[in-house]
Amino acid sequence: MNIRKIIRVSKSQPTLEGAGVHLRRVFGFGATELFDPFLLLDDFRGDKPEDYIKGFPWHPHRGIETITYLTAGSVEHADSLGNRGVINPGDVQWMTAGSGIIHQEMPVAPPDGRMYGFQLWANLPRAQKMMEPRYRDIKAAEIPVVTLENGVVIKVISESVKDIVIEPEYLDVTIPAGETFVNPVASGHTCFAYVFEGSVRFCREQDAFDYDAVGENYFDLDRDPFHGNHSLVVFSDGEAVQATAGKDGARFLLISGKPLREPVAWYGPIVMNTEEELRTAFREYQEGTFIK
Repeated sequence: MNIRKIIRVSKSQPTLEGAGVHLRRVFGFGATELFDPFLLLDDFRGDKPEDYIKGFPWHPHRGIETITYLTAGSVEHADSLGNRGVINPGDVQWMTAGSGIIHQEMPVAPPDGRMYGFQLWANLPRAQKMMEPRYRDIKAAEIPVVTLENGVVIKVISESVKDIVIEPEYLDVTIPAGETFVNPVASGHTCFAYVFEGSVRFCREQDAFDYDAVGENYFDLDRDPFHGNHSLVVFSDGEAVQATAGKDGARFLLISGKPLREPVAWYGPIVMNTEEELRTAFREYQEGTFIK
């Protein structure tokens, strides 16, 4: 089996979004080809309500899908089509914006103050950019969980969502200390991992990777082959990803998908194929004709 190699490692960076939500941007608004068909990943874990309670008031989306996965806390959502709902710990909301939707996502502070979760943006191909918007609210009990003989636990988030063009695989993987997990990944698919608990070593060896861009965001694998909290690891092509947990175990997201290899015209929450389509979307939003 051809184990994928590491081609890039970085740390998520603190930023503000929405009405003043403190979060960490794992990737987004850059290196679009590297992450194709994915556009952005945000880590919005917070322990203090004042850091997240203002939430994400009404805003538009077009041309993408947003996948919100909670591990602690609750988020209320509502949209311009009259949909309303709440996602709780372990739940997933998979929203296809398609031709356009205006929605809000408002955190609800739990008694312990913790709001932990992630939001992933996936691009839609040209042929589906203007499809009818839709939601899939997936409760924690509906998400398949696989436990291996060595104690590795895999939540298969993507298994509950069918008919997605990019053929995504979205896993939440927990590995006990010192144990190893090997996961097949379709050849040709983009693949990356985001570590959020413990530490993990990938790919059996200390592979070289791209240092070209920006100094401090990159690690030297010769010094430390284990990657801890807030680490993003991007893999080369291959047939599988291998991961071995450090002394405190590890938990990470493992995400892959089929690249679209299409032009991207992107501004804020709207992603199209051409600048003209982008201008049309914002003009329609200003004119009140955005919702189809």
